[in-house]
Amino acid sequence: MSQLQGRVAIVTGAGRGIGAATAKRLAKDGAKVGVIDLKEEACQETVSAIAAAGGEALALGCDVADAAQVEQTIAKVAEHFGRIDILVNNAGVLRDNLLFKMSEDDWDTVLNVHLKGSFLCSKAAQKYMVEQRYGKIVNTSSTSALGNRGQANYSAAKAGLQGFTKTLAIELGPFNINVNAVAPGFIATDMTRATAERIGIDFEENQKLASQRIPLRRVGQPEDVANVVAFLVSDDASYVSGQVIYVNGGSR
Repeated sequence: MSQLQGRVAIVTGAGRGIGAATAKRLAKDGAKVGVIDLKEEACQETVSAIAAAGGEALALGCDVADAAQVEQTIAKVAEHFGRIDILVNNAGVLRDNLLFKMSEDDWDTVLNVHLKGSFLCSKAAQKYMVEQRYGKIVNTSSTSALGNRGQANYSAAKAGLQGFTKTLAIELGPFNINVNAVAPGFIATDMTRATAERIGIDFEENQKLASQRIPLRRVGQPEDVANVVAFLVSDDASYVSGQVIYVNGGSR
């Protein structure tokens, strides 16, 4: 419980899935958590779970692709808890389609939420981290950064996040700020359920088929990713920066 005692974390896209699991895990490790999602009400379940376990969390609605909203939201967390030590950029959406069917809006929406959102949140949070000469930023990439049919927008955004991560590690390292990324493979979430629906496969059957291709012979759970994030934002990972860690059960 004391690993992150006294630390303040912000997790975007924390209303469900990997974000919710990460917020709960960081709170379990002692951090106070700003739980951010597009709508404040989407955060309530995560905040309630943290409070029920004895932790402290604040629910905030924010469109991470809107610079003004991001500035205001990050400032609210800092004002409420007194500092910002950890930022987990996890907010994301899907607008899957083959290239010839993909609209400009499909492209812009995905790039704006994943990539621009991570840029805006990192830019706003790093000011507090630089001042206190301490910080941890973790970006959520994906194995789709290596390419995935029907996800030109998502793959481009996730690949961009890897370059963004390595660049921030170089720029912010002198201020004792570690920047890393996790790249999940198949994780059982509402997002992968939506992907199964898009390709017309039953979600349970899709997981079964996926597990047969994964060396560990199972799909991942949100907690599998949250556990890696918890390590990266801890002082145990103080000499780890600029890395992309694939959480994919050993898949290539």
